[in-house]
Amino acid sequence: MKKRLFRTSVLRVIATACFALLTGAGAALAATPVRVGYIPVLGSSALFVIDGKGWAKDAGLDLELVRFTSGPQAIQALVAGRIDAYVAGVLPLLQARGHGVDVKVLATGAIEELSVVARGPLAAGLDPAKPGNLTRDALTERLSHFATATGRKPKIAAQPQGSVPDTVLRYWLKEEAGVAPDSIDIVGIDIDAAQQAFLAGAVDAAILREPALTIIRARVPEARILATGHDLMPDQPGSVFAVLRPDDPDRTAWKGKLTALFVKATALVSAHPDEAAPYVATALGGGLMKPALIESALRASAADFVADPGRITASVGTLQDFEVSQGLLRKAVPVDTLFDLQTWHQAAP
Repeated sequence: MKKRLFRTSVLRVIATACFALLTGAGAALAATPVRVGYIPVLGSSALFVIDGKGWAKDAGLDLELVRFTSGPQAIQALVAGRIDAYVAGVLPLLQARGHGVDVKVLATGAIEELSVVARGPLAAGLDPAKPGNLTRDALTERLSHFATATGRKPKIAAQPQGSVPDTVLRYWLKEEAGVAPDSIDIVGIDIDAAQQAFLAGAVDAAILREPALTIIRARVPEARILATGHDLMPDQPGSVFAVLRPDDPDRTAWKGKLTALFVKATALVSAHPDEAAPYVATALGGGLMKPALIESALRASAADFVADPGRITASVGTLQDFEVSQGLLRKAVPVDTLFDLQTWHQAAP
């Protein structure tokens, strides 16, 4: 009798384990695949937290993260349907919508990400304790002094034309600083190349985001911030979370879930950079970038991690008008049609 009871108990345990394995495998098979393109900057941190903590998997989503070196590259993949969603700069999305592509921003990852960092004669005399905040006259005088001392125009590294860094840099020079962009040699290269060019001294300045700024401060002690993100443009639009064809039936099944997770992760990055740092370090550095360095970069920009897309609608409109005026964009599109604020409101806590 005891043997029979023991055998029955063992069989029940085995059956329960098999059922758990089968249902677990079924759940995994049923997970919804979502391909998300991103660029390797701190503004994409929410995506790394979602993936690293397994939140997407818990929500029944199978995320595939696809890395790009610039927003225009990522938008090409989005338009071609090689990715379903996008975490990168907002301006390439306007260009896509101008060509009839149905893509919308559901949340933001960060604002005022970009700063202009300088070295050599262009940085000489700047106070490291007071980054940026130069008046028009002070900046004009600095550029003039540079040209006299070196016999050439300052060389500033940005990303390709149509990218957020390139447009923000040109906007700041012309509209905010009163400097003719053609008095500057702007070099359009990808993110990693811009950072390496600055570290190597191949350029005099670069428009960069974190963690590049923290890396530069550690490796080039004489580097100085020529213009902060706020100097370049208040509420400067940064990384956004956008979805291709968000109203398609297959998108509506997951866009709300992923937006809610993105908002949750953005709040965590801002409030608890120490908790987010290991996931961000793994994603950005492949394990080679120390979490302590990433945590320092996250702390330095904690206030910039903002998920509300309403913060950038006005600045996006301003930059779009600038791109049209400069011939960088064929025509303006209604900015409000770029944003899906309803999904954001449903996702916000």
